Amino acid sequence: MYAEERLRLIAEQARREGRVDVALLAEEFGVTTETIRRDLSTLERQSVVTRVHGGAIPTERLGFEPGVSKRSAVMVAEKERIAKAALAEIPDDGAVLIDAGTTTALFAQAIPNDRELTVVTNSAPIAVTLAAKPQIKVLLVGGRVRGRTLAAVGDWTTGALSQIYIDVAFIGTNGFSAKRGLTTPDPAEAAAKRAMVNAARRTVVLADHTKFAADALMRFAELRAVDVLVTDTGFDADLVAEIEGAGPRVVRA
Repeated sequence: MYAEERLRLIAEQARREGRVDVALLAEEFGVTTETIRRDLSTLERQSVVTRVHGGAIPTERLGFEPGVSKRSAVMVAEKERIAKAALAEIPDDGAVLIDAGTTTALFAQAIPNDRELTVVTNSAPIAVTLAAKPQIKVLLVGGRVRGRTLAAVGDWTTGALSQIYIDVAFIGTNGFSAKRGLTTPDPAEAAAKRAMVNAARRTVVLADHTKFAADALMRFAELRAVDVLVTDTGFDADLVAEIEGAGPRVVRA
């Protein structure tokens, strides 16, 4: 296969799937990972893709956001490990906030049924999950529900969040980096997440390693506002040092 044809196929796959992985592409095309990295660098220079840790995303994805059903099927094992590791950040008592998202939904499921907590959330699915746990008091924040994420957003949401003060906020993000902080594609969702961070004594971000450097349109917090980042083992030591240098402690599950 000629390099030009491989570049075209990589670009098509990135647009179709929202992301390409270096190791998987190398196996698919029967070339080395170094060759694929050079291909991705070429496509980045052509403004076709943006390089991220372990792969690339299409440039237009900065304003694109996959739906819940699609995101729920990606990195499932890693998200489950992240969710379980994040349980260690729950305070012995008090109130926590759980942001809408697929990893945070797994975190909500993992909370033991006998744990006594007050939980604030802007996610109806997470509220339903927690309502079945008898020792948890659930406060559902209202607002306009985004069909793509099932998150409540808008003035009702941010207004309610501005009136509370919770111990720990467990936040999801579409992208994060030491340079650009935490980002998400939608302005209204960014405003809600920003209000969550402002309402919390401590902020814990749950994000798998593919979110690193996958910068989205709207920044809602700097990394220095985050106390703990819970991620997976896809992070190497150098990247951990880079992130911790910007503020948060990194937990790899």
